Amino acid sequence: MYARPPLAPPVPRRSVDGGGRRALALLGPAFVTAVAYVDPGNFATNVAAGSTYGYLLVWVVVLSNVVAMLIQYLSAKAGVATGQSLPALCRDHAPSWLVWPMWAQAEVVAMATDLAEVVGGALALKLLFDVPMVAGGLLTAAVSFGLLRLTRRGHRPFEVMITGLLAVILLGFGYALLVSGVSPGHLFAGAMPRFSGTDSVLLAAGMVGATVMPHAIYLHGGLTSDRFGAPDGRSPARLRSVVRAQRIDVVVAMTLAGLMNLAMLVVAAAALSGRHIETIEAAHAGIGDALGRMAALLFALALLASGLAASSVGTLAGQVVMDGFIRRRIPLTVRRLLTLLPALGVLMVGVEPTRALVVSQVVLSFGIPFALIPLVVFTRRADLMGELRNHWATTAVASVASAAIVALNVFLVVQLG
Repeated sequence: MYARPPLAPPVPRRSVDGGGRRALALLGPAFVTAVAYVDPGNFATNVAAGSTYGYLLVWVVVLSNVVAMLIQYLSAKAGVATGQSLPALCRDHAPSWLVWPMWAQAEVVAMATDLAEVVGGALALKLLFDVPMVAGGLLTAAVSFGLLRLTRRGHRPFEVMITGLLAVILLGFGYALLVSGVSPGHLFAGAMPRFSGTDSVLLAAGMVGATVMPHAIYLHGGLTSDRFGAPDGRSPARLRSVVRAQRIDVVVAMTLAGLMNLAMLVVAAAALSGRHIETIEAAHAGIGDALGRMAALLFALALLASGLAASSVGTLAGQVVMDGFIRRRIPLTVRRLLTLLPALGVLMVGVEPTRALVVSQVVLSFGIPFALIPLVVFTRRADLMGELRNHWATTAVASVASAAIVALNVFLVVQLG
């Protein structure tokens, strides 16, 4: 029988027994997956939304984050209840003829994800140090691989480093918020759902597509499936305890990610409204003109942190995908090189970076149904989830949200096709 090796050594039992230390040991997976929600693709869509429509699409950021919170919680809960990632559940319970195509599309999604992150990191290095794009892509890949090496020392070092990079993003946009002169009245008005023409609907669909990421859904269950620390750790009481911890983890991490996305849009609305910014380079220059050099510097540093963190998380997700769907693992070095090739190709031929980010989001849109639909189906099954199966109301809300996301992404692909 195939035995799946863990992504990292399990947490020793003594670190998960008793009070606060136990709770802290179980927190962290959501902070890793939250990186997908503040990747360079989010920079592109949120800046475009704020600079073009002001505060109009604030509600899209808020609603997308609430939905993403539910989806990531379901993925985490599935990992806790079954001890398997979503790809592994698909392998065991989906029709056999469908498993390999599902794996193939998931690998394409992983490559599209890495393309966005590497391009974003390369662009940040160009803005900060005028590093050529190809060299910046190689540097981004090398540093993200170094981050991945931390997983050999267990879950915690990698999670701490990723959380630190999230803090850099938060700092960058937190400073910009302080100096941008945000209008509270306009901010609250933007929380009311409405559009302004077809183009705003298209941009809203792109924002949703850049928020709900298939690889984050695949990865989250993989990170929560082996965090019990003992063979008897799967008792009903322990499972409920772990799920409660994961719920807190998801709420805190996704709230922070949502605030970062909201800050991106609000800063663009306050500082760049009416300029119709279409590239990240133009956003960087515009923020510098409107808010000063420090704000522009922190924007570029936030973009770099986003690219580095998201690239390493994307590669880790690729391992979960391959291991889950087809029971194969390859060295991280090999996977890092394989997923890097498309990004380097894009950089070498000179594709405009922001355009490459947008195209990568379209590719990711194709993968969303393959992750969302199985997730909702599996988490409602008592034979898989036991007492942790979804309440019918949770399944209903998740089904409606999933259908809406899939519909928006179909709209996005048709309009950009």
